[in-house]
Amino acid sequence: MKHVHSGKVRDLYETDEGLLLMVASDRISAFDYVLEPGIPDKGAILTQLSLWWFDQLKDVVPNHVVARGDDSRSVLCRPLRMVQVECVARGYLAGGGLADYRRDRAVSGIRLPEGLDDGSRLPEPIFTPSTKAPMGQHDEPISYEQVVAEVGEETAEELRRITLAVYERGAEIARERGIIVADTKIELGWDSDGVLTLGDEVLTPDSSRFWPADEWQPGRAQPSFDKQYVRDWLTSPESGWDKSTGNPPPRLPDHVVERTRQRYLEAYERITGTPFNG
Repeated sequence: MKHVHSGKVRDLYETDEGLLLMVASDRISAFDYVLEPGIPDKGAILTQLSLWWFDQLKDVVPNHVVARGDDSRSVLCRPLRMVQVECVARGYLAGGGLADYRRDRAVSGIRLPEGLDDGSRLPEPIFTPSTKAPMGQHDEPISYEQVVAEVGEETAEELRRITLAVYERGAEIARERGIIVADTKIELGWDSDGVLTLGDEVLTPDSSRFWPADEWQPGRAQPSFDKQYVRDWLTSPESGWDKSTGNPPPRLPDHVVERTRQRYLEAYERITGTPFNG
């Protein structure tokens, strides 16, 4: 097979039939850096969880999956012409959305009520797109009007509709399993028939913020089942790293690697209701 592309986490290969084999590695990224070492089983967990979600969402939006790969971390996919917009839905205030809100009470140009705090539930889920930056650069929030200028009004409306529908279905299912989906990012592209199709990964700990519902408490950072644990360690005094220097982050210690693996694993098992078999 021909190697097509390597991203922060996934490697892409083209088969002789023109299909794509997407392989999820154990690499983990934070603050636009790929960290060392990887998280054992992470690629397989992401792949198997995405496949589970693609099945739950098949009546909401078509997806690119043709078949499972020969191992637990690969998927055979149809090629898509990817939309050059990161499609993000938020139901709660956290991360970059929280920083934007604190600055001007708006996220991606959407005005929000006064009095919200870290972890607050929004009055309703919102579509907060961002740029799709090259690897090593940071995605920047953009307004819906900027999406319209980029892809046209009809496509922009479909991107918003699909993103919010995926979020709402995912949040509903996860809530039944005791997990809050605070926000999520999806990748959409056109298939050979011009149909907007869900690609890459969906509703994983890499693309979403997952919080335990029974520990949710606005006004503080929430416990999570995603890589926020890694971000928190990197910005803690223990890591000794100052991201403003431009120096790469330090190597992750064994205890951070293991705790992160356990969080990804718990997210998978709580959401799917099945044990992870590797």
